[in-house]
Amino acid sequence: MDDVTRDNVLEWVKNNTHRFLNAVIRVGDLNRTVEFYKECFGMQLLSQKDFPEKNHSKAIVGFAPQESHFVLELIYVYGVEKYEVGTAWGHFGIAAEDIYPIVEKVRQLGGVVTKEPGKNEGGSQVYAFVEDPNGYSFELLQRGPTPEPLCQIMLQVTNLDRAISFYEKALGMNILFKYDSPQDQFAIAMVGYGSDQTQITVIELKYNYNVTEYTAGNAYVHATIGTSDVYKSAAAVALVTQELGGKTVHLPGPNPITNTKVTSFLDPDGRKTVLVDNEDYLKDIKNHGQRFGMKSLIRSDDPERKYSESVLGYGPEESLFVLELIQTVSPAVKLGQAFGHFRIATQDVSMQLL
Repeated sequence: MDDVTRDNVLEWVKNNTHRFLNAVIRVGDLNRTVEFYKECFGMQLLSQKDFPEKNHSKAIVGFAPQESHFVLELIYVYGVEKYEVGTAWGHFGIAAEDIYPIVEKVRQLGGVVTKEPGKNEGGSQVYAFVEDPNGYSFELLQRGPTPEPLCQIMLQVTNLDRAISFYEKALGMNILFKYDSPQDQFAIAMVGYGSDQTQITVIELKYNYNVTEYTAGNAYVHATIGTSDVYKSAAAVALVTQELGGKTVHLPGPNPITNTKVTSFLDPDGRKTVLVDNEDYLKDIKNHGQRFGMKSLIRSDDPERKYSESVLGYGPEESLFVLELIQTVSPAVKLGQAFGHFRIATQDVSMQLL
């Protein structure tokens, strides 16, 4: 990037094609978390995969395909049942037309309701706060239909104006809303791509008066944002960190395994963001889990018995032929051992054995 100058790269950022791709979090029980998000929030399990050689499993959940919508990537490390969320990360936001049944479902399935549904005094927004079994907080926002129900990441910052400037200059975000409440001792700003915060995913930056430090914890990992040029984006980040703070933690370049071009950095408050090439991101999704157009219908991991099971198919397991895949942590399976069996449904097993 020898031809990059400060002015032209920062101007380029404003017109770059950015998109919120995912947020990565660690969880203590992958299957329970997936079911909780499905049953309480209405998310879908988009993909799930086990990496026994790396001692972890991951699942992608969201309200729509990850090719076009913001999703959550859940990481389960074998044997680790609890993480510290910390105070630096605040919450995720979910928008729904009726949040009251969601709150009741959270209560029924072992979550915690930390604020009952209602409005602030003098306000019009109906909202609630709940926590999942891992301790992650979710703000539920009652509003009309939106293409991005998973609509918000809230981060605590120690200098609001500096944080706004960083996300505007380094990532080309727009400031959509700003509010200061001296009586409540806090100020917030919403930044994102677009103009209507009810229709997109945003980052909520919150400054609490006189708070100069937050604990990072080890539960929330990072947010991932797509870019049309990882190298130019990295150059812009490098320029802005010189001015406002933060640092690059992964220089731009292709991942040695997937060849996906990435870079990553910390903002002035130490929150991590990963930037991924837009086209490479879509290729990576296609190459990992959607090669034959099948959907992941069921996924279960059993670290104690050292195996994972997946059911893949083109529709509901109850009505269509599916594939059940078993992965074991053992020496390579020989061809004669690879095929398991067919399973056929019948109304009377005894008659079929005559």
